[in-house]
Amino acid sequence: MIWQVIHIIDIVLWLLIACSTFYVVLFSLASLLKRHKAAQQQHSETSPYHFLVVYPAYNEDTVIRHSVATFLQQDYPKELFQLVVVSDHMSEETNNWLKEQPLTLLQPVFKKSSKGKALQYTIQQLGAKDQEWRIVILDADNVVEPDFLSRLNLLCQQGYRAIQCHRTAKNADNDIAALDGLSEEINNTLFRKAHNNIGLSSALIGSGMCFEYEWFAQHVDQLQTAVEDRELESLLLIENIYIHYAEDIYVMDEKVCSGDNFQRQRLRWMTGQVQSLISMLPHLPQAIIHGNVNYIDKTIQQALIPRSLLLVIIPFISLLILFISPIWSIKWWALLASLILSISIAIPSKLRNKSLWGKLISFPKLVWRMAANVFQINHKDTSFIHTSHSKTNNE
Repeated sequence: MIWQVIHIIDIVLWLLIACSTFYVVLFSLASLLKRHKAAQQQHSETSPYHFLVVYPAYNEDTVIRHSVATFLQQDYPKELFQLVVVSDHMSEETNNWLKEQPLTLLQPVFKKSSKGKALQYTIQQLGAKDQEWRIVILDADNVVEPDFLSRLNLLCQQGYRAIQCHRTAKNADNDIAALDGLSEEINNTLFRKAHNNIGLSSALIGSGMCFEYEWFAQHVDQLQTAVEDRELESLLLIENIYIHYAEDIYVMDEKVCSGDNFQRQRLRWMTGQVQSLISMLPHLPQAIIHGNVNYIDKTIQQALIPRSLLLVIIPFISLLILFISPIWSIKWWALLASLILSISIAIPSKLRNKSLWGKLISFPKLVWRMAANVFQINHKDTSFIHTSHSKTNNE
């Protein structure tokens, strides 16, 4: 009797964990396909778009000057974009420097700060704009190329209402930063490139995002949590608005360099994943009835076990089952092999080098920090968890 119970538990656990693993397998294979071009309505005008570019900056004195100075080198006509910095808890010295730049400086005072509140305040202050405007959201540490807006404009002219650019690491100061950048590139492959390849919407990532201004202004007040990108994604998919992944438009992003920052960042993401799943589930029946595949897919994403935890859970259970029944363990080892192969496929070729293996020594410590976060998740907590940036990376 006891062996039957153990066997049932073994099978149930395998099925639950296999769902998250096979999702990775499916989209790693999809990343190898040729991109499916989604049908978009061609813009009827030949005139370029206007862009409102927003840098929400909470306590970002160490990075905001470099980001702004770099962005002001855009080759796009100056009269066709407005740069906005939302300065929240930044020093007087930084604000005085910003006032001297050709930009709009907003200085709200929030009792409880968040990126969503900064975006809401921006729209409240700047008001409505016509259909020829797009809003671009960047993090305070983000750096872009001079042709960033020019290339975005071409995509907007093709009719895309929501665009996610290719956010990539601008630093690899240590093993933690390198692994953080690697993780983001794997996400880019699985949740953005692979999805677009088969005609599904890309996932958003929090910065390097471009939206139709009118749509954004109508929906920004619905942002309530510290993971506004997941909320925006849900709102877009409810309306069946396709999210295009601009793989060749890069946004350089600073990666975390310390274990503490890594843990805080992942806690925010894991909490947001649970909050997003809870908020999306009520709309799932209607999505199924109407065949909204993108919304169904996004809901499934929120229920997945993080890859890094899978890489610990599966080997642990495989070894455990091996001692109980070597035959039963075969399916676990096969699952582990499938996961490792899929992740390997998702790693961009330029990152597959010998130095990668040396950095993996930090992986167990990072996974331990992620596992510790599981016990700190509070789906009712909407507090903003700030990730600090290093001054040395931006001098």
